Amino acid sequence: MNNNENNNSFVHLHVHSEYSLLDGACRIPRLVKKAAEMGQKAIAVTDHGVMYGAVEFYQEALKAGIKPIIGCEVYVAPRTRFDRESKLDSRPYHLVLLCKNNKGYQNLIKLVSLGYTEGFYSKPRVDVELLEKYSEGLICLSACLAGEIPRQLVNNNYEGAKKTALKYLEIFGDGNYYLEIQDHGISEQKNIIPLICRLSKETGIPLVATNDVHYIEKEDAEMQNVLMCIQIKKTIYEPNSLKFPTEEFYLKSGQEMSELFRNFPEAIVNTSIIADKCNLNSE
Repeated sequence: MNNNENNNSFVHLHVHSEYSLLDGACRIPRLVKKAAEMGQKAIAVTDHGVMYGAVEFYQEALKAGIKPIIGCEVYVAPRTRFDRESKLDSRPYHLVLLCKNNKGYQNLIKLVSLGYTEGFYSKPRVDVELLEKYSEGLICLSACLAGEIPRQLVNNNYEGAKKTALKYLEIFGDGNYYLEIQDHGISEQKNIIPLICRLSKETGIPLVATNDVHYIEKEDAEMQNVLMCIQIKKTIYEPNSLKFPTEEFYLKSGQEMSELFRNFPEAIVNTSIIADKCNLNSE
């Protein structure tokens, strides 16, 4: 596979712009420009809990000749969106949602809005009830280490993870739910990849490879660390509990991603399949 084929077969589906406030360092014009230079046919933006950048991103991507995939990495309440006990409800799960069409866009707007107006507890939270009600037109990815399934696998709860995967498959339906695999050089991620693959084989839920993009170039990692320091009100010289453990959270090329997941080619191909399913038209 040559470089162009690599770039055309992989699509970034898990990307945080500057609108993931004090967390993402990707300015949308520069992000889209870089994606175009890399030969990407499409790219998603999935900010944490918000869609502030959706219109700007959509317009910039179209100008650059790239398909925009609008999404959001929502926070899912461990119980319901109305529960607010600190020990039980303060660590919501992450879940990536992507718009397939205009109905999905309307439903994602509804979910994000209700996350603030009904579910806010430190962060805007949705719950299973809302996901069931507003799942039409959306594709769901199982997210990063903060996702429900990865957390269960890290905690050696394979059966719980399998039950969760089947729950989301039922909510979103065949072809609309994928198990994410990520590898940023973090031991916990490497440890659970075989378990996620086992889940995929046992449930029939396909894999998808993502890079959790928080900045554009690898050398931007320090800038992202500054944002995290501002978030927790520390200087760059003090210990930062939120600092990312590696410098791999950048916009990697298709070739880099294909090499990283060379043992899982179907997970690379599925990024392109998902991109082909997402055809939002907000004209």
